[in-house]
Amino acid sequence: MSIVYTAAADLEKALRGAASALLPQDCFLCAAPAGDCLLCPACAASLPRLTSERCPLCALPTPGSNTCGACLKRAPHFDATQAVFRYEFPLDRLIQALKYVHRLASADFLGQALAQLAAPFRPDLILPVPLAPARLTERGFNQALELARPLARRLGVALEIGHIHRRRDTAPQASLPWKERKQNIRHAFECEIDLSGRTVLVVDDVMTTGATLDELARTLKNHGAARVENFVLARALKD
Repeated sequence: MSIVYTAAADLEKALRGAASALLPQDCFLCAAPAGDCLLCPACAASLPRLTSERCPLCALPTPGSNTCGACLKRAPHFDATQAVFRYEFPLDRLIQALKYVHRLASADFLGQALAQLAAPFRPDLILPVPLAPARLTERGFNQALELARPLARRLGVALEIGHIHRRRDTAPQASLPWKERKQNIRHAFECEIDLSGRTVLVVDDVMTTGATLDELARTLKNHGAARVENFVLARALKD
């Protein structure tokens, strides 16, 4: 199943914005008046943006935007990674509120930040990283899908949510040591469509070791994808 955004979706978004303008809110982080925004200007400016000098493959900071040593030693299956923030305070609070407290208001704010990366890029489809069925049932929504919606609207590109799955439940990656995450996610995804020659933009909230994104890209490339690029909201740094 693919989702294509139309003028109706844009109208719905505009109506939600008009409604929020009539209901001023406090800043999620500091409780100062924020108007119709999730964050006040000061807190929005305090979010930890990732340096522009970073590895083009995995988005870890590197001098001169050179490819990092890890990617030179073993190139990932994906072709590039774009990231907006470092995964640290206070950005981590916004992501955790989205994932674990179901504060979906965070999704539009964070998704808009992610969509700003998209200006020069035109994929054939956008793929939110799939959740395992049990985790999707438990959480009730896929945070990667919510983050991908503003991106899909901006680019006018379909969201792919029906033909690429996480076929088995795995231990949460966050619960495992870095070195065990790659084995944990091995063969976790399945693809039911031919992606020959297509460019796939994969969306996720946080990239830590990159093991999940690498395994998903491996699956997509095995089904013909010509290019796989990651758009992630935040990059966790090893230090």
